[in-house]
Amino acid sequence: MLLLCPQDFPDYELIDCGDFLKMERFGKYISIRPEPQAVWSPAQTISEWRRKAHVEFIPKSSSAGTWNKLRDMPDQWKMKYLLKDGESASELTFRLGLTSFKHVGLFPEQAVNWDFIYTNTLKIKSMGVDQPKILNLFAYTGAASLAAKAAGADTTHLDSIKQVVNWAKENMELSGLTDIRWLVEDALTFVKREVRRGKKYHGIILDPPAYGHGTNGEKWKMEDMINEMISGVAKLADEKFFLILNTYSLGFSSIILDNFMQQEFKHFTKQTQTGELFLNATTSDIKLPLGVFARIEA
Repeated sequence: MLLLCPQDFPDYELIDCGDFLKMERFGKYISIRPEPQAVWSPAQTISEWRRKAHVEFIPKSSSAGTWNKLRDMPDQWKMKYLLKDGESASELTFRLGLTSFKHVGLFPEQAVNWDFIYTNTLKIKSMGVDQPKILNLFAYTGAASLAAKAAGADTTHLDSIKQVVNWAKENMELSGLTDIRWLVEDALTFVKREVRRGKKYHGIILDPPAYGHGTNGEKWKMEDMINEMISGVAKLADEKFFLILNTYSLGFSSIILDNFMQQEFKHFTKQTQTGELFLNATTSDIKLPLGVFARIEA
């Protein structure tokens, strides 16, 4: 099992975590947010955190809350990430914002997967595929879509929430990219239709939530529907293919994901990786776990 943490992300820092909270720096601004995985004690007191932070999220319910500004900062700002693979490089720019559901529009632990997408898209191009077809499901604000597009992919970005798709479009434009295909649709409905059409993709990325709804009220419940989703995705795989599957919300074991890989992607077994993503706190060297993954290399 692999343990993966971003190694070169100057615009982001996990400063400290504990007491079910985390203190992070996104660009110039420091935030305090809830973190259910941080069950230990922080290296510094929460009072010390508040003296340094610009903003703190105050939960009002299990899924929403408000931000309390401790120091002056904008409601929206930008940060960057540099993709690198050998002599190839591409800088991505993201617009961040203070949302009512505690997120700021980016999951920095996923940077290791952005690199994987960039590298494997370039690898498929080196196999003679001029414009690899990449599908990003449950795509949120689109960092993975940008990584694929930056490497020259024909990229399809799908999410069921129009507002976050519009946010992803803004990130594309900020990054100097064009021509991503945007879809506001239920992910499983789309996958089933693509299977019926006989479509194939060279890369598929999926990061499903524990619970969700499609555009027409379709219900998504991870443990009930993930098997059908993975089975459909396997039917969309081209012979030259890579995959990323993330599961954070339910705390799935990486063994569960490995079983899916063994069952549905037998011909890719030798290239399969499973493991856990984490972030390292700079004040204490504490590791904050942030979900398990399975990946198939091209």
